[in-house]
Amino acid sequence: MTGEGFHLAEQLPALQIVLPLAGAALCALIDRRGFGWAIATLVSFAMPVISVMLLMQVLTTGPVSYAFGGWEPPYGIEYRVDVVNGFLLVLISIMGAVVMPYARRSVAAEIAENKQAWFYCVYLLCLAGLLGMAITGDAFNAFVFMEVSSLAMYVLIALGNDRRALVAAYQYLILGTIGATLYVIGVGLLFAMTGTLNFVDMAERIVAVEQTRPVLAALAFITVGMCLKLALFPLHVWLPNAYTGAPSVATVFIASTATKVAVYLLLRYYFSIFGVAFVFEDLPVTPILLIMSIAAMYAASIVAIFQDNVKRMLAYSSVAQIGYITLGIAEATPLGLTGGIVHLFNHALMKGALFMVMGCIAYRIGHCRLGGMAGIGRRMPFTMAAFVIAGLSLIGVPGTVGFISKWYLAMAAIENGWWWLAFLIMGSSFLAMIYIGRVVEMAWFRQPTGAAAEATDPPLSMLVPTWILAGACIAFGIDSEMTAGIAAQAADVLFAGLR
Repeated sequence: MTGEGFHLAEQLPALQIVLPLAGAALCALIDRRGFGWAIATLVSFAMPVISVMLLMQVLTTGPVSYAFGGWEPPYGIEYRVDVVNGFLLVLISIMGAVVMPYARRSVAAEIAENKQAWFYCVYLLCLAGLLGMAITGDAFNAFVFMEVSSLAMYVLIALGNDRRALVAAYQYLILGTIGATLYVIGVGLLFAMTGTLNFVDMAERIVAVEQTRPVLAALAFITVGMCLKLALFPLHVWLPNAYTGAPSVATVFIASTATKVAVYLLLRYYFSIFGVAFVFEDLPVTPILLIMSIAAMYAASIVAIFQDNVKRMLAYSSVAQIGYITLGIAEATPLGLTGGIVHLFNHALMKGALFMVMGCIAYRIGHCRLGGMAGIGRRMPFTMAAFVIAGLSLIGVPGTVGFISKWYLAMAAIENGWWWLAFLIMGSSFLAMIYIGRVVEMAWFRQPTGAAAEATDPPLSMLVPTWILAGACIAFGIDSEMTAGIAAQAADVLFAGLR
């Protein structure tokens, strides 16, 4: 930004990244768990304020551009915020803020005392990386932030108290590195053909070279790399182990944010840079994404039904839910894309609440195995009531956020003349009803036994954040004007492109 003096409102894009990075450095320098939690909480509470102010500025005056070091874009690195990534910044920031009050007790129970300060340091690095991927307007800078967030996530997963967490982190490291490598190869090809890394400038220059082989190869590399990062079936093999083995707080945060940022980057390239006509009309992207999305919705849901570990069940459910998001992309209409974007937000609320419930149960009984949860709903009624609400949202019951997403996706399918797809969307909800129903039946309709018989609801510091997300599943399901309205504006911006 240019101009004399320091104006806080003008520095918001930079503060969105600088604050968590500075907080991470403080946590590393002062190795005390109480201090680490306090710093992480203060920073996390500041992030939604900044992101909401940025989104309001975008909705009022249009896109916000922030140039670093006095180098105006496209020559220097630019942070650029429009409705699309402004909405995502709010989502990431809110999830970070909700997670931190929950984290203190959960982290103390699941992570060794000498590692807890480092947990908060790495969490802030992960937060900075995800926010950076969302806010940057530079293709290579997105890769840098991708690596920051990925390296932090590997460590967060490895801090789990199960040995299998190390295997899961290593598996994610290998596949995540492959995904990032494919992405950066694609960016290199685009740079070679356009001579720029700035998204806006690239979108203007790519028109002249769109049909060349290097550009087609770049699109393929970026697509496969991002599909690995967002865990689209069948490139999802890292996700179930990662979500299951990670500490509860890490699972909540990663499941609510990481795959969503990868989806955003895919959207940015498909719609803003390459363009709708080139991607969805000239190339067979729609049928490929359609097949993979439907396979995710059904195959992952079927596998989820047979899981005994509820965290793993919900992890496979996440793979299925990612299928709904990519289905909205494949429909390639404003209505379908609105459904995909609003489900991106809604899934974070639903799955965040469900994984928080599992963290509460692990806090009380030490595990998340379905067989050991008999009757736990009678001993932890407030906790399991939140599970029921978030579970109904996952199924797509009217009055919940899940219904809103599926309604948009089904209407877009009918608009395209794909009646069969609308029935498939409804059919996949019955599979979700089976695996959520298994947990509800075990928790509420069995006699409490073992550790579950002695369990009680967790402290308010864990229960309140869980209910904030569960309540949001109802609130935004009854009144979806804000979330669906912003998602519709984001879809319009993406279809308009950056040119």
